[in-house]
Parts: sequence; C-alpha cells; structure tokens
Amino acid sequence: MFDNLSSKFAGAFSALRSRGKISEKDIDATTSDIRQALLEADVALDVVESFTQKVHQRALEVLPTLQSGTNQAQAIFDVVNQELTEILGGGARRIRFAKNPPTVIMLAGLQGAGKTTLAAKLAKFYKDQGDTPILVASDLQRPNAVNQLQVVGESAGVPVFAPEPGNGVGNPVKVAQEGIAFAKSKLHNIVIVDTAGRLGVDEELMKEAIAIRDAVNPDEILFVVDAMIGQDAVRTAKAFQEGVGFDGVVLTKLDGDARGGAALSIAALTGRPIMFASTGEKLSDFDIFYPDRMASRILGMGDVATLAEQAKKAFDGESSEKLEEKFIAGEDFTLDDFLEQLEAMSKMGSMGKLLGMLPGAGQMKKQIENFDESEITRTKAIVQSMTPLERRDLKVLNGSRRARIALGSGRKVSDVNALVDKFTAAQKMMKQMRKGGGMPNSNMARGMALPPGMPGLPPAPKKAAPPQKKKSKSGNPAKRALENG
Repeated sequence: MFDNLSSKFAGAFSALRSRGKISEKDIDATTSDIRQALLEADVALDVVESFTQKVHQRALEVLPTLQSGTNQAQAIFDVVNQELTEILGGGARRIRFAKNPPTVIMLAGLQGAGKTTLAAKLAKFYKDQGDTPILVASDLQRPNAVNQLQVVGESAGVPVFAPEPGNGVGNPVKVAQEGIAFAKSKLHNIVIVDTAGRLGVDEELMKEAIAIRDAVNPDEILFVVDAMIGQDAVRTAKAFQEGVGFDGVVLTKLDGDARGGAALSIAALTGRPIMFASTGEKLSDFDIFYPDRMASRILGMGDVATLAEQAKKAFDGESSEKLEEKFIAGEDFTLDDFLEQLEAMSKMGSMGKLLGMLPGAGQMKKQIENFDESEITRTKAIVQSMTPLERRDLKVLNGSRRARIALGSGRKVSDVNALVDKFTAAQKMMKQMRKGGGMPNSNMARGMALPPGMPGLPPAPKKAAPPQKKKSKSGNPAKRALENG
C-alpha cells in the first residue's frame, strides 16, 4: 500500500545523504519533499502540516549538535522515523480484558469494510493464543450476513451464536444480549459482536449501534474501516466517534494498492489507536498494529520484527534445534532439511509479503512483484520425487536419476539441474558461514536477499575455468616439457 510513499521518502533521503554536511536549506528542501509525498498519499492536510512542522523543528534542533564526520543524514532520518511512529499512534495497544469474563468486543463500521471476516480473524487470533472466543451474529440487515459469519466462524474453528436467520428478521439488540448470556453459561472468555453496517453513515445505523452498545456495555468498541477509501475513512471515523464512540481502529485491506492516507491520518485525527490490521484474504492475515514497525516499512527499513515472529510461529521448534545441531556439528544441510524449510515458509504466507518485510525491499520492488509463488510448489515437487538417498547425497544423481525425477515432478531435466546447482551453492555458503567466513558476496543482491538454493533465484555462479597454459612451440621435446611444466 505504501510503495509510492516509500519511494518518495527514499528519494528525499537519498538527496539528503548526498549532501554530506547538512544545512538549514537542506532541511527545508527535505521537509518540502516529505510534505509533497504525504499529500500525494492522500494524508489529511492537518496531519501533513503538523507532521512536517514537527519534523522541521526537531531537525533544526538536532542540527547544531551534529559533529563533522558523523552521519548527519541518518540523524534527520531518525527524527522522521520517530515522528512518523507518533502519528501512527506511538505504541501498540492491546485489548483490555474484563476483570470478570467474558470480555465483550463490539465491531462497528460501514457495510463493505469487512467487519464479518474481520470478526472471524479476530476470533482466530485469540483462539490461537489459548482463549475461548465466540462470535455473535447481530448483523441482521445485510443479506446472508448471518450465514457468512457462520461460514467464516467454522473456518476459524470458533462457535457462532446465531439464533435469528437475519435478512431483515430478528432483533439485533436481543441477539447481542442473549449471545453474552450464552457465552457466560458456556464459559467463553471473549465475545465478539458483529453489528450491521450501512452504505453510508445515517441515523438508522447510529441508533442501532448505540442501542447495542448500551445493551451489552462492551469492554472495547472497535471501528472497522477499509484502508483503501482514503479521506472518506477519516470522515466516517469522526462520524462514528461522535455518534457511537469507539476505543480503537481496525484497518482492513491494508494489502491493497491505495495510497494509504487513511492509515496515516485516522489515529492522529481521532485520537484513537490503530489496534489491529488485516493484510490479506486469509484468516491468518491479521495481527496487532505496531506503529514503529509500520513506520519502519514506510521508510524502507523493512519489518524484521514481524518477519521473525511469523518465522517463530511457522518453524517447528524441534526441527529448528535439529538443524542448528547439524550446523554446529558440521553436517551437511540436506534436501530433506530444505524441504522442511520450504514447508514452513509456505505457512508464513506469500513470498512477496515476506520479501517486502526485508530492509531495502523497495529497491527490488519489480523482483518481488514478479516473483512466481508457484515456483516453490514446483521446487517441492522436484525434491519430493527424489529417493531418501538422493536427498541426502546429491553425488548419486546421474543422468538417468535426474530424468526420472524430472518425469516424476512434471518438470524438465534442466529444472532439476538448476535446483541441484543452486542447492550445492547453498551448501557451500553454509560451510563458509560455519568456518566464520560470513556471507559470500555472490549473488545476494540479485537473489532478492535470500540464500542461493531458494526457488525463483538466479542460478548459482559457475566455476571459473582454470587458465589454460600456453603450449610450447619448441621442437626440442625436453625443452617443451620443461616449458609446459
């Protein structure tokens, strides 16, 4: 979503870094570039003016303290990073759990914002943490809303309280009240109430939302908003804040290609934190919103913290320990190990998203966009077509074996050869790291910051042929033998 904004920020700081010693004039120019970038991203004017003013003021305050020879551009960059984190909310805010369960979470927002799917994502998020959530179907207006909640609830493995069919039938306030009573009787510690939306803010919508709020007295009211609707998101948020009130914001469709102004405006203008973000269609594409991590991504520094968290969830602890022990013991990294890593990476989501979290991802935008996700599946097919012996020892892979593997995986022999070459390079890299040689400089940049051997990366560099010795032209056999060594 923030690709264009990130590239504009990168351009502004690139110009600043080229200056060496920074003057007030340079700060003025950088601030002006940032202001233009934010306006183009559809950030609210009030937020833009406040942000650029603070950045300009703090940068001027920092400038006299910078010594000659220090990285002055980095100091200004740090100022922008801090201020960007602040307008995004400062720090992550978690759900406040009730002292006496269940904790009641009410969702509010316009129709089409993604409340129903978001309800299931939120429920799954807490279910995975050991809680016992239940969904309550209080959206009785939108066609098939109740049925949709039941479907996504089943996918999330979370029960749904839906006594009314919906489609205009039933009392949403009564359903919400009965849902909480049911949750108490069944010892559910979290109740998520899905409410009706409208195509626009109107009196009927507000009355219903207020009635549900007053009836269930929720511990948290979350305003769900589509991040792709730009300034309309801010206006809608203000209307809900004045009408119903809410404690936090949930951004949906943050993986879209809109300019992202809503995300940068809504927290600053409402005074309410962005608590969660939905970044895809899968139920797992959902997490706590971390302002510092989002600021880092916008500024092109990636989001290594989130990447590490996802990796920890996806990679089996026992398998990781075994791999680490093999590495320390000096044992070779095999294709069986490689297959385990591929399976774990598949659980983490699309490779494009993962690569987008790496520092400097903006500089390889085209490579990430053109990354063929199905290549991982094809690579797994090749490895799975090998025998256990072949996975352990690549030296046994003669021509006939490679032809059989290609046939079994539906690939060409050249694809098998390419994988073997890449994997051999990866083994050598790990051996070098084990010896303390660090990462080789081979094709790391071209390989999208992933080790050779990963699917979709360039082939491993070929070994340079040894220099040929010049043949002697002497007619004396003894002299010719001496010259040729």
